Amino acid sequence: MRDTNRQFRLAKRPEGKPDRDTFDLVETDVPEPAPGEALVRTRYLSVDPYMRGRMSAAESYADPWEVGDPLQGGVVGEVVESNGAGFEAGDIVTGNLRWADYAAAPGTALREVDPDLGPVSTALGVLGMPGRTAYFGVREVAEPGPGDTFVVTGAAGAVGSVAGQIANLAGARVVGFAGSAEKVAFLEDELGFDAGIDYSATDDYGAALDEAAPDGVDAYFDNVGGPITDAVFDRLNVDARVAVCGQISLYNATERPTGPRKLPGLVSKRARVEGFLVGDFAPRFEAATGRLAEWVARGDLQYRETVTEGLESAPEAFLGLFEGENIGKQLVRVSDPDA
Repeated sequence: MRDTNRQFRLAKRPEGKPDRDTFDLVETDVPEPAPGEALVRTRYLSVDPYMRGRMSAAESYADPWEVGDPLQGGVVGEVVESNGAGFEAGDIVTGNLRWADYAAAPGTALREVDPDLGPVSTALGVLGMPGRTAYFGVREVAEPGPGDTFVVTGAAGAVGSVAGQIANLAGARVVGFAGSAEKVAFLEDELGFDAGIDYSATDDYGAALDEAAPDGVDAYFDNVGGPITDAVFDRLNVDARVAVCGQISLYNATERPTGPRKLPGLVSKRARVEGFLVGDFAPRFEAATGRLAEWVARGDLQYRETVTEGLESAPEAFLGLFEGENIGKQLVRVSDPDA
C-alpha cells in the first residue's frame, strides 16, 4: 500500500479539445473510510467520451465538474479496508470512483465483481457500462431483426463493437464505420461484421454506404453524429429506427454546427429517432450482464481491450479517444494484484 495517494483534478475548463494541461495530478493522503465506506485500491480505470461533457459548464445529462474537483470514472479495484461497507478486504468491486490510486466510497455505491464471468477488467467493458449500453440500445431502441440492415458508427469502440455483434446475433446484416484499415479488418475478420467502412479513406460517405448497404438502412446505432449521420439519414428505409447513443464528433466543438436539415425525410420514411441513456435501464443491469457473459463464454461475443499502463497516463488515454487510438475498450491499468 502506498504512503500517499495520487489523484487527478480538473485543472481548467477546456476550450475546444482538451489537452494535458486540463489535468492536474496531485498527491494527497490515502483516505480513511468513514462508517459505511470501503477503501478501494484501483486496479483498472475507465476513460469514456462522455467525460468530456463533465469538463464543460454547459448543461448535460451528467453534472459538470468544477475546476479543482477530482475527476471520476468507472473503476475496478480491490477492497483494502471496509468500515461496515458490506465487503471484506480482498473483494473485487466496481463503481464510479476517483481517478486515483485509492478511493473511499460508500458500500452502496459499489458492486462486487464476479471473476468467474471473465477477467475483472471486463466489468468496465463488455460486461460493464459499455456492454450494457450496446445491449439495451440495440435490443430496446434500434431493434434490428432478421434481414434488416444495421449500421453502427464508432464500430471499433467499446460500445459500437458490442452493438454490431448483438445486431448480428439478431440476424441483421451489420455495417460498421471505423477510422482505419486496421479497425475495419477487426470488424470484418474478428467480429463478423458483414462490411466495414474506413471513414478516414473517403469523403463520400454516401457512396460508401450505397456499396456496403445497397438495400438502405433499417436500424442505425449512432455514436458519432456529424456528416456520417447525415449520409445515413438519407438512406433510412421506411419504419427505420435510430438509436442516438453519442455524438463524439461534436464534443469538442466550440460552436454547434448546422448540418443539412434531415427532419423532413423522417416524415416520408416514418422513421423513429430516439436518444437513450443506459442508466434508464438500471433495474435490468444484472440480467443484461448475465446475457452478455453467456455470449462471451460461448464465443458468440468477442471483445478487445486497449490498456495503457499507469495512473499518470490516464489523460493521454482519455485524449486518445478523440483521435481514435483505441480498439475496443480503453482502460488504464493502475495497479497489479500482487502490488
